[in-house]
Amino acid sequence: MKKSILAFAFVFVSLVANAQEAKIIKGVNEAGDVASFELDCSKKFQPLAKGLRYNITRHEFKGPELKNTYRVLLVMEGFYTHILNKEMAVTVVLNDGTRIEKRQTIEDDGYFNGTCTVIINTINGPFTRHIKEIIVHADKDFSYIITDHYGMLFNKNLNNIISAK
Repeated sequence: MKKSILAFAFVFVSLVANAQEAKIIKGVNEAGDVASFELDCSKKFQPLAKGLRYNITRHEFKGPELKNTYRVLLVMEGFYTHILNKEMAVTVVLNDGTRIEKRQTIEDDGYFNGTCTVIINTINGPFTRHIKEIIVHADKDFSYIITDHYGMLFNKNLNNIISAK
């Protein structure tokens, strides 16, 4: 009995330790006019759902007319499919009903490699909406349901990227 409780506690602690906020890597290009802030995924990508991981990058451009851009890289583990079309769509559904769709160009051999980058051009203030679902429109639609826990961790990481200096 004690061994099973100890094993359960060990598994629980390792899961909690793996689902933490990520460190932020800062960089500036050689010309000094573009700074980048991204999550440290050198060891592994952050989880968003079972089989779905992500990375967030912000590019900050120098000058008043240029704004920040945010890129969310979605990595779908084991999601390799043959698509007859030249492109497919990935839809991000937020809790307020907003849908962000990204068309992904398929490799020349007709296979989707399981990664997609969603570009968000502007975010004003803290990001308060949560990702509720990610739908991959392929041979058939495949849906990743995002739990509240992973949605809140995503928002914390995104807000840390937004406020990074």
